[in-house]
Parts: sequence; structure tokens; C-alpha cells
Amino acid sequence: MAIQGIYYDGKTSRAHRVTLSVSDGLATISGEVERHCALDLLRVSERTRHAKRKVTFPDEAVFEVEDADAFENMLNDTGFSDSVIVRAQQSWRGTILALALTAFVLVTGYLYGLPLAASLTAKALPESIEHSIGSGMLDFLDQRILAPSELPAARQDALTARFAAMRSPKEGVPAYTIVYRKSRIGPNAFALPSGQIIMTDELIKLMDNDDQVISVLAHELGHLHERHLMRRLIQSSAVGAIVTLIFGDASAVVANIPTLMLDMHYSREAEREADDYAIAMLKANGIALTQMAHGFEKLKQAIGEDPSGAYLSSHPSTAERIERIQRAQ
Repeated sequence: MAIQGIYYDGKTSRAHRVTLSVSDGLATISGEVERHCALDLLRVSERTRHAKRKVTFPDEAVFEVEDADAFENMLNDTGFSDSVIVRAQQSWRGTILALALTAFVLVTGYLYGLPLAASLTAKALPESIEHSIGSGMLDFLDQRILAPSELPAARQDALTARFAAMRSPKEGVPAYTIVYRKSRIGPNAFALPSGQIIMTDELIKLMDNDDQVISVLAHELGHLHERHLMRRLIQSSAVGAIVTLIFGDASAVVANIPTLMLDMHYSREAEREADDYAIAMLKANGIALTQMAHGFEKLKQAIGEDPSGAYLSSHPSTAERIERIQRAQ
């Protein structure tokens, strides 16, 4: 059997009218060009709905098929078979299965694989890297939303000393520094990877007593101990890197890094872990858990049920948190 087609030698754009025949494991081109080649050295293009199929020679010369049905019969006669992937691409069932499998892998990886990888990476990072990132973040926040604290130095020293005297519920307490700032966004507290716990004047004034302030600091120390923010930053950076690999443009990701830092939310699981850490710390130091619950109520009254506008934090509902505290008493 011989089939008609166009031959390109791979060196010029000239098209040659030829025929292709196969015999005894050898492909033969006849017509305006004469050549032979072993079948196992040829590459056959995949089947598509509209494009012509091609046979590529070792030197990148190409035979372009004109009669697709005749070529298919020739391939069958030679025992040629498309790969499993190619056959799946030709099947709508295979396509749907591949899409479903891809979606499953992406969702599973995002929900479970990425958090686990981020946690392991965060624990393996040297402290110098965390300090560098945290320092840059504090500079960024000082330029945009924070201002020097107006809280008297004696008051700051008293709160710092009180918290420093607290016993931690876990071994290996991370090094931390309490940084007092005035805020343009209302009462808030958050921890940076460098070990700086930012406490705003507005939050201190909002609380009824120092025990409530201490419970907030204990919560933030829990975030530091579990390295929650570093884990979230690693996860978000990984997602950005994947987007860059897919779309090939890193400019959008880079441009949004400042916004990402300001809008960084902990997962609910991380918030519960930090709450549990604070609960254990208060109990270890003889502070009533009702103080922590009352502090949550004060925050709810000040910033609403869902503090979505609070930088670097995202929390379960106040009712859920209070119920968790009550169960721990």
C-alpha cells in the first residue's frame, strides 16, 4: 500500500509530491524524493480532528499525510498503536476522567499537601530568615497603618514584665518582643514571624483589665509557637509560584505581595490552636478563663462578629470561641 503526501526535507520550505509505502519494517519515500528509513526511527503525530498527521524522520524531515483513512489502515497493518495517553485524549470519557482526576489532585494537594509541606518548611527555616521577613513586614506596616504608641512607657513596661513572668504551657518558647503601636485600623494584635507581637493602644484601652490583655498576648504567642504566619506565607508564595508557572507572568504576583501581607488570614484551625495555647497558658498561671471570654466579647462589640478588616487575623465566631473556653474550664 502506498499513500500520497507532501515531503519537506527540513532544510528548505520546498514541498515535494511523494508517496509513502511500508515493507519489511522499512518506510520508503518515492516520487520527487527517494529515501528509506527504518520504522522504529520514525515519529508519528497524534490524531487530531482537523490537522493533518505527520511522519517525522530522524533528520527532522517531514511527510505530511493527505489521506488520513489510508494512513490509519497502514498504521494498523504495521502494528502501530497510539500510547494510552493519546488514546485517552481521543475519548470523551478519558478526557472527563482526566479532568476529574486533575481537579481531585489539585484540591487534595491544596487542602492537605500544601499545608503539610508549608508546616515542615516553616519548621526547617533558619530563624534569620524569619527575622528578615518579619522586620520588613513591620517596616511596611509602620509606613501605612501603624504609628508610634502613645501608651506611657511605664504602662508598656508593666504589661511586658507581667507577660514575661507567665509560664508557657509548652517547651521551647520562641523568642519574642512585644511592640506597642498606635493603629489606624482600631483595636488589634498580631504576631510577625520575627517574634514581634504587635499590640495596639486601642486594644489595650478596649480591655477591662490586664488579664484580658494578657489573654490576647497568649493567643499571639501561640501563633508564634506554632509558626502559623510563616506557614501561611509559604502556602501563599507556593500558590503564587504555581500561578507563575502556569501563566508565565510573575508581575501580577509580585505586585500583590504588599496586599497579600496585609490580607493574610490564618485558617480557623490555626486560630483554634492559638486559642487552645492561650487557654492552657492562662490555666497554668491561675488566670480565670472568663477573662479571655470577656475579652472576645469586647472585641466583638468593637469590630463586629467577623473581624475581616483586622490585619493578619481571621477568627472563628465569638460564640464558638467562648463555648470552647467554657468547655476547657
